[in-house]
Amino acid sequence: MRDMMSLTERPEVISLAGGLPDTSTFPPELYAKLMSKVAAEQTAKALQYGPTEGLAAVMDCIVEVMACEQTAVDPDEVMVTTGGQQVIDLVCKALIDPGDVIVAEAPTYPGAVPTFGAYQAEVLQIEMDSDGMPIDELEASLDRLAAQGRKPKLIYTIPNFQNPGGVTMSLPRRRRLVEVAREREILVLEDNPYGMLRYEGDPLPTLYSLDAQLAGRGGASDFVIYLGTFSKILSPGVRVGWAVAPPPVLEKLNLGKQGADLCSSPVTQLFVAAYFHSYDWRSYLERLRGLYHARRDAMLAALQQHFGSSAQWTRPQGGMFIWATLPDYIDTTDLLARALETEDVAFVPGRSAYVDGRGASSMRLNFAGVAEADIAEAVRRIGRVVSEQVGLFGTLTGAETGAAEPQEDRPEADAQPEAMADVLELPKRQREGRQRRSR
Repeated sequence: MRDMMSLTERPEVISLAGGLPDTSTFPPELYAKLMSKVAAEQTAKALQYGPTEGLAAVMDCIVEVMACEQTAVDPDEVMVTTGGQQVIDLVCKALIDPGDVIVAEAPTYPGAVPTFGAYQAEVLQIEMDSDGMPIDELEASLDRLAAQGRKPKLIYTIPNFQNPGGVTMSLPRRRRLVEVAREREILVLEDNPYGMLRYEGDPLPTLYSLDAQLAGRGGASDFVIYLGTFSKILSPGVRVGWAVAPPPVLEKLNLGKQGADLCSSPVTQLFVAAYFHSYDWRSYLERLRGLYHARRDAMLAALQQHFGSSAQWTRPQGGMFIWATLPDYIDTTDLLARALETEDVAFVPGRSAYVDGRGASSMRLNFAGVAEADIAEAVRRIGRVVSEQVGLFGTLTGAETGAAEPQEDRPEADAQPEAMADVLELPKRQREGRQRRSR
């Protein structure tokens, strides 16, 4: 991940690798005005240490954002963090001893993998389909662990427009997941950076709100730790995220944060509060949604044109990522090296989203942080390297590879993504003689 972020310093590279939103959409004059307002009115407070749990002004903003996701939270159960990434670290610091089990989706957020590894967790990944993590598979895995006398400390999930898979967990599975968490008394970390970046379909309730309904105690959850961030709806540079957690868990997270950084930056917290107080953040978010929606469609069209039958990919209803899978004889780690060397283009290879070496033929592509023309060019370049690899395999083996031919002059390549028959969701898996409880 460090290497992927370093690519942002190489202007010749078109990077579809980082999880970057488009910060060029934020007006420079507004940034200057807000920072001037903070400097003029709250210089001393901005330059001083703040409370570890965060400033009350930004907590009010967090409550407002979560209310827009139909999730009521008590400010006393909120802690401000230095970005959403810190929540993952603090949860591991509070809960994980070497050898403890974390259950996660497969694939999972590449930034979580090194954090889990740093705390020497054993990560059990449940393969997703088009409705997210199959809860019957989760329960079967929990039963196998129980037979060994083991119990996970944590279930980690990204239910909305999953990073990197792009899929969304269905409502029946969400409900069953919180039921399983309550039945087995296992904490769930709900990582939700992308929930408000929906371009199609109806919003789904957060796991936190579903658990709070079951708890029936004033809207608070018993078993879900919620992770939120302003990185995707405002700016990652402010490094302001948050956790909402049951009080005993929040207390431990607070102690861990004291040891890590004492407090998140009061300067950026006050910037966020000034922005929410003075401007309509929902209008800005709506502009982002429109922009990213168009870019998603541009990437889907480019994949159809330049990857063709040599790949499959997801079609997310929101978020920032598409997960593409190539023939299993192509290793995307090697493909990335080739793409960087010869084409000045980057993506995240699939292995980084697993802990056991799976994902070798897959890649994560970010459509949010790159202009539509650059998306088309980047996918064209990657497609050219893919075609080389497919052709080479066919030459060496004599196999029929179905390599994609360049289609730049074909008018049907400009068809709308909705009409693309071979833009595939992650396939639903079939099990004979077995019925899913989670459907």
